[in-house]
Amino acid sequence: MGTPLHLAVALDGTGWHPASWREPLARAGETLSPRYWTDLVGQAERGLLDFVTIEDGLTLQSDHPFRPDDRTDQLRGRLDAVLIASRVAPRTRHIGLVPTVITTHTEPFHASKAIATLDYVSTGRAGVRVQASSRRDAAAHFGRRELPEDRAALTAELFGEAADYVEVLRRLWDSWEDDAEIRDVSSGRFIDRNKLHYIDFEGAAFSVKGPSITPRPPQGQPVVAALGHVDPAYQLIAASTDVGFITPHSADEASDLVSTLAALRPEQAPPVRVFADLVVFLDDTLDSARARRDRLDELAGAAFRSDAEIFVGTPGQLADLLQAWNTAGIAGFRLRPASLPHDLQQITDALVPELQRRGLFRESYEASTLRGLLGLTRPANRYSTV
Repeated sequence: MGTPLHLAVALDGTGWHPASWREPLARAGETLSPRYWTDLVGQAERGLLDFVTIEDGLTLQSDHPFRPDDRTDQLRGRLDAVLIASRVAPRTRHIGLVPTVITTHTEPFHASKAIATLDYVSTGRAGVRVQASSRRDAAAHFGRRELPEDRAALTAELFGEAADYVEVLRRLWDSWEDDAEIRDVSSGRFIDRNKLHYIDFEGAAFSVKGPSITPRPPQGQPVVAALGHVDPAYQLIAASTDVGFITPHSADEASDLVSTLAALRPEQAPPVRVFADLVVFLDDTLDSARARRDRLDELAGAAFRSDAEIFVGTPGQLADLLQAWNTAGIAGFRLRPASLPHDLQQITDALVPELQRRGLFRESYEASTLRGLLGLTRPANRYSTV
């Protein structure tokens, strides 16, 4: 038996398979409605999951990771992830909400107050997944920068910028001390100005004075997460985040990546929570799961491929894999449902009870904040003199 594991789901459109919108249970006509997202996150919360991530981007979805396509037979268009999370937050009570923010073309000051606001709206359940964008069509939407032609140089630049972005987020979240608000009607003092701080950040891409316009979030520091496939991304995860998503394809590879991140982590920092990403096609039998993947592949006109391992099988078989990788050092798993709501229902209604029977997953929510669910303490304010 491994240690109790963490479980999250990655929500994107009608699922991660490009033909998922054509499934009988799919709600393709509702992906721009608030009810669709509250229903999905509510289902995840009933399964006691730690958090959901919500995908986002600055270009239309595409079959190719680095350039647009002209396909009209796949879902295109999405809502803003942070605004989805803010809409869903009041309709949930326990589950963490981790929207995606693109660091390459947005401003960290704006993102800091948006995520701080989400932390207030959710009473301490906010996080943010930071993501870099190397796509030139995204850059063309903003017209403010030329991206280097050299792929290695571009990768280093974008992830270095993302690290600065996270540093600005964290400093701004601390720029109000916890007791900066006095709210004393009799004396007429609303805030203690000595407990608001300039952050005076100077970097290659950002110069941010601060302080924030939003008081320190309920968690102190909302959870920061990132996905990594290459060394600069692993450095970002190790140095700047609380949660790292990785894409191993075996237990041995998972163990090696956990060791890599641990070696890169600063000595004084708590261990990063490492989650392995898996795309899942789940059904009651292996044959039915395979048949569904084959049917979706035929509709899409090509075999489904992913950066992450693709699991096809039963919830019990998936539990075996999660248990083995958990023993190899993976703290949690971010499951990408191939089709929604089908695979999400399989996760919450079949996989979770199986993991509970094995003593690998919670029976109830044991903390009121996302940091608490992940076993992270509330950090002290870096600017506090007390």
